[in-house]
Amino acid sequence: MKKVKLYIAMSLNGKIAAADGGVDWLEAIPNPDDSDYGYSNFYDSIDTTVQGHATYKEILSWDIEFPYLSKRNYVFTRDETKRDDRNAMFVSKNPVDFMRDLKLKDGKDIWLIGGGQINTLLLNAGLIDEIQVYVMPIILTEGINLFEALPNETGLHLESSKTYASGAVEMLYTIK
Repeated sequence: MKKVKLYIAMSLNGKIAAADGGVDWLEAIPNPDDSDYGYSNFYDSIDTTVQGHATYKEILSWDIEFPYLSKRNYVFTRDETKRDDRNAMFVSKNPVDFMRDLKLKDGKDIWLIGGGQINTLLLNAGLIDEIQVYVMPIILTEGINLFEALPNETGLHLESSKTYASGAVEMLYTIK
């Protein structure tokens, strides 16, 4: 069975994006070791991405080629008129049912890119297997929380942690 992995960076106060959805604050953090924070190895471990529509629109606004073209990409949306494009397939059916089915397919694992609403929905449904979070050395005044609305109380088991020269701290958790 495929695992759903939430791989994400957040500010010290739990924001994954600024209030407008932007993540340019990540570029402002010095990276003296020029580390990719394990991204290459992580990216090789997955063959599928899932994300909310607001996250997808933010990625498209970066004015670069869609960065996950080598993967199968799904975007959750409430808009049933959305049609698949060259980057992603749009899913307007129940995300929980869709993810249960997706986890049963053969292949590598699934990257839950975010955002906060879909993170909470899938956490509350018990569909997230791992959370690999990078706490970045910054506090954002306003923004989108790692888990929006009301996440269920969920026990976690710390598998590993690592500190980077940038001041970022990586923590890998599995769900108890």
